[in-house]
Amino acid sequence: MREMPFLLPDLETLEPTALKAMICLQHAELLSHRSQIERLELLIAKLRRMQFGRSSEKVERQIEQLELKLEELEANQAALAPEPTPQTSTADRKSKPRKRRVLPEQLPREVHEHLPEEESCSVCKGKLKKFGEDVSEMLEYLPASFKVVRHVRPRMCCTGCDRIVQAPAPSRPIDRGMAGPGLLAHVLTAKFGDHLPLYRQSAIYAREGVELDRSTLARWVGESSSLLTPLVEVLRRHVMSASKLHGDGTPVPVLAPGTGKTRTGRLWTYVRDDRPSGSLEPPAVWFTYSPDRKGEHPQRHLAGFRGVLQADAYAGFNKLYEDGSIQQAPCMAHIRRKFYDLMEAHQSPIATEAIERVGRLYAIEKEIRGRSPDQRRTVRQARARPLLDSMHLWLRTSLALLSRKSETAAAIHYALTLWPAMVRYVDDGRIEIDNSAAERSLRGVAVGRRNYLFAGSDRGGERAAVFYTLIESAKLNGLDPEAYLRHLLTHIAEHPIRRIEELLPWNFARSLELVNHPAA
Repeated sequence: MREMPFLLPDLETLEPTALKAMICLQHAELLSHRSQIERLELLIAKLRRMQFGRSSEKVERQIEQLELKLEELEANQAALAPEPTPQTSTADRKSKPRKRRVLPEQLPREVHEHLPEEESCSVCKGKLKKFGEDVSEMLEYLPASFKVVRHVRPRMCCTGCDRIVQAPAPSRPIDRGMAGPGLLAHVLTAKFGDHLPLYRQSAIYAREGVELDRSTLARWVGESSSLLTPLVEVLRRHVMSASKLHGDGTPVPVLAPGTGKTRTGRLWTYVRDDRPSGSLEPPAVWFTYSPDRKGEHPQRHLAGFRGVLQADAYAGFNKLYEDGSIQQAPCMAHIRRKFYDLMEAHQSPIATEAIERVGRLYAIEKEIRGRSPDQRRTVRQARARPLLDSMHLWLRTSLALLSRKSETAAAIHYALTLWPAMVRYVDDGRIEIDNSAAERSLRGVAVGRRNYLFAGSDRGGERAAVFYTLIESAKLNGLDPEAYLRHLLTHIAEHPIRRIEELLPWNFARSLELVNHPAA
């Protein structure tokens, strides 16, 4: 029985009125907790709808603090709730139904059968026979464990000519390294997928009885990066062969050698994902690193690209649009965000109306997601264009009534400056209304940046780009990143370079489908 949060007095000496007061007090406390939990859940949901990025790191810290408070309230509520007893009536139990989550079928089952202690009826001594059973399941966790794979290669000698025969040594992901592909995949996924720095991983492994110092883990990361870089180049070519890309960048602190301080590098992301417009082409993302945020970097990254670039209003992209080979498609979410901040801070009526108008455009996008480009274009021209024309006129009219120095005027001016490019999505069904695909790909970087604090060098930033490319591309194709990395590290060392495309995430996903559904 769990420990009660306070000691109950002797109920026999307690007056009914006092007992009722105690119950009412506890009930009121429970209701207060529930009310606070509902309020916090709503607030967290609202904050989570805000986009990731440099400007929202403060929001992320708010979410973390609120979630900690929510956890505390839920734990308090569980401690205060009366514990069910055998005497609890059936009616009481039915009044508060508890929805039990169905546990995944693919998990292994360990069956424990509990037979009655008595072998025969204690009343008439008759033989007991089974006429049914009650089954309940409990989810259990098995701690991660290490194992040693010992490879034994007997040396065989011919009795006739003394010739010695021995099987070749099995390949290793890292030459003469002791780490197997599963361990390497786990270390890499923990660092770049779950944002767990190597020194913390080292401490965790030490608790499990395996001493792996941070420098050893770091060496494994570097050698794995070199091994996997050729596949990242294939992914880059696939991404850049698209006719529409999502692009964005985010700052990454980088340790400045000899100073003990950090400077700001940048991770760039380019996403190919046309599934919202009904395409069957596999999605992928390519990350790359630069030591600063100068516009020359995206200009070099996209030197051979021709098509539509969905991106924010970063000035470094502007030169790409000059000759017309790359068409600009701005992000409506960025326009909306400026008005949303005004609405929250000042309850601005103009900002509120802007948010409502943008919301109607997003409602249309939700309806046509997954349809073909032609279908999307037809619906947008019929329904979104009148809304956009009306909004454009309203923005110009509202701007004339405002002080040029006001924050609301600045938000309107930002929208009007981008307007000719913003409405391009109406006439091109391939284009999205916003750049959310790129921003989603950067979420892991934003979370990891707070955990590992900085990259050790520019080379470390380049290594991070390699693993973010593989992990985020695996996610886009519905794969478990750790399972995908394990597959790569098992095969890539001996895989023919001319057939390296076979190791791309979507090809691995197809091979899994064939294993799970051989008839297909």
